[in-house]
Amino acid sequence: MKHIVAGIVAHVDAGKTTLSEGLLYQSGALRQLGRVDNGDAFLDPDDLEKQRGITIFSHQASFTHGDLNVTLLDTPGHVDLASQTEQVLSVLDYDILVVSATDGIQGYTRTLWRLLDHYQVPTFIFVNKMDADTADRDRVLAELQTVFSAGCIAFGDDATAAAEDIAMQDDTVLEQYLDAGELSNETIRSMIQQRQVFPCYFGAALKLDGVDALMAGLDKWTQAPTYPTEFGAKVFKISHDKGERLTWLRLTGGQLATKAVLLGEQKVNQLRVYDGTKYVVKQTVTAGDVCAIPNLTDTHPGQGLGSQPDGRTPEIQPVLNYTLDPKDHDIHDCLTILRQLEDEDPQLHVAWSSQLQEIRVQIMGAVQLEILQQILRDRFNLDVGFGEGSILYKETISQPVEGVGHFEPLRHYAEVHLLMEPAPRGSGVTIAADCSLEILGKNWQHQVLSNLRAKEHLGVLVGAPLTDVKLTLVTGRASIVHSVGGDFREATWRAVRQGLMMLRDQGGDQLLEPWYRFRLEVGQDQVGRAMTDIQKMHGSFETPDTAGDSGLATLTGVAPVSEMQDYAQAVNAYTHGQGQLECLIDGYRPCHNADEVVAAQDYAPVADLPNTPDSVFCAHGAGYPVPWDEVPGMAHVDYAYSATDLAQLQTDRGIK
Repeated sequence: MKHIVAGIVAHVDAGKTTLSEGLLYQSGALRQLGRVDNGDAFLDPDDLEKQRGITIFSHQASFTHGDLNVTLLDTPGHVDLASQTEQVLSVLDYDILVVSATDGIQGYTRTLWRLLDHYQVPTFIFVNKMDADTADRDRVLAELQTVFSAGCIAFGDDATAAAEDIAMQDDTVLEQYLDAGELSNETIRSMIQQRQVFPCYFGAALKLDGVDALMAGLDKWTQAPTYPTEFGAKVFKISHDKGERLTWLRLTGGQLATKAVLLGEQKVNQLRVYDGTKYVVKQTVTAGDVCAIPNLTDTHPGQGLGSQPDGRTPEIQPVLNYTLDPKDHDIHDCLTILRQLEDEDPQLHVAWSSQLQEIRVQIMGAVQLEILQQILRDRFNLDVGFGEGSILYKETISQPVEGVGHFEPLRHYAEVHLLMEPAPRGSGVTIAADCSLEILGKNWQHQVLSNLRAKEHLGVLVGAPLTDVKLTLVTGRASIVHSVGGDFREATWRAVRQGLMMLRDQGGDQLLEPWYRFRLEVGQDQVGRAMTDIQKMHGSFETPDTAGDSGLATLTGVAPVSEMQDYAQAVNAYTHGQGQLECLIDGYRPCHNADEVVAAQDYAPVADLPNTPDSVFCAHGAGYPVPWDEVPGMAHVDYAYSATDLAQLQTDRGIK
């Protein structure tokens, strides 16, 4: 049989779990149809999910239809739980995106579409709740084609009626279609697989309407991947169940058998293939299979095993920082438990300050915080609180600079020069080398690049993580006698900080803060109040949409998280519960009150000794510290870039 791994994603309440239930029931995998509101949905088995009526954890099931066998991975639907959804996307062959016919494309649906594009996942679309009085097939399809892609095309029992629309998505295919008057099924499958076409199906999952058509479409229009013979696998989830730590992975090549050795010396004692909460034990799994391995250590989501490289840094990042209030519990016990939860969700970024004796966690929003507190109560009998959330800032640079680090205590030597340039928004920290091997040997260059990747570099304004910067090794020096790898670690890290300090004096460092993209629905008589509020929050908005006879107006725009995170309560108050505010993280932008934040943080970069910008030179048989601003005059290697070169580079790159 053809085997694929398919995910199912949606904005919360679009009917994703209901559709999953329908697929399993109609295929015969379930004997009884469960419902979310009855608390008996097959893919919401956790007590917490039953209480809240939403999917909180990703779950696995399987079904067959015709010649197709599907491993189905259900995912959380709430934006605050998006990091768990993103973990799953990296291992999918196809995805089913559920859109509500009554609500259309909601804010988080756009985020999911962006993530599906980021991971290049071929996507089927199921428009749910078509039985509602307000459902309009043509309107929703037009919205999908306008907002997502012209390739969102309605598929019926076959694609013949839509052949011309399909062909229009590719010039070469259109030419073939005009010549032959038809499209082959293989061509259509290929266009779907290449994300040129997105088959759209319509129905009402609660009534099982349209479910069979979707399954038939998956059977007909998907194609099984081909795999290399060499073993490879990607870890996409860590969970803990009844005292066992489970590593969930998808094989991307070869096969894996029990007793195989992974990660150096760890034996695979058991291979489990889950279906809901139950599982079967396999002796061998092969490429394409999804399985869970109990009690491996040192695994984490995104990790590659065998020939599979590690995944990219997740797109979804938390933006709020919370301090734990342990109440009557021992804080070290709390730390141990939170480390276990961080094992499952690395985006919690649990941080322990021994100096302050406090624990901090990073969170997406209020719902995730509530769920975290409930998990701590239910699973660990830990009743704790959290202080008021603070904003997670980031720092970047607005102009290029050459940073220099020199490390030369007695019998040690290394000097590193890094060209630091602004990079596109959302690109993180990128690393490169543009240095002759005659100047610095291959081994030393490898040391520099490895050490640049080895830590999270902090800015010098408030000590926030550095982002959207390209770091290029341009020159340096080693000693044949005295240089060791640790010397280049010290010189490399100091070069980053020294360059940032140089820019700080020139006004070239920049503080970034997270911004929301919001959708605000209020009464037409409340639009003025809403617009005034948004302007006071330093946000911006598009012309209000007052179309229709509902008496409601819709404002869309962007605003800083720091200003808008508590605005939902105000909306609820002045609209008497009738208004709706939907906020989605829209990335980082320049901080609207940077001077105020920098002054309040009162960060002293030179005093941050683990991230010092100063260098160490040697004279009279002893090493001595040299302040960062004196390093340019004492560097042993000539600068690769003059001030004129840097100015020209800024012009050439179009940096403003």
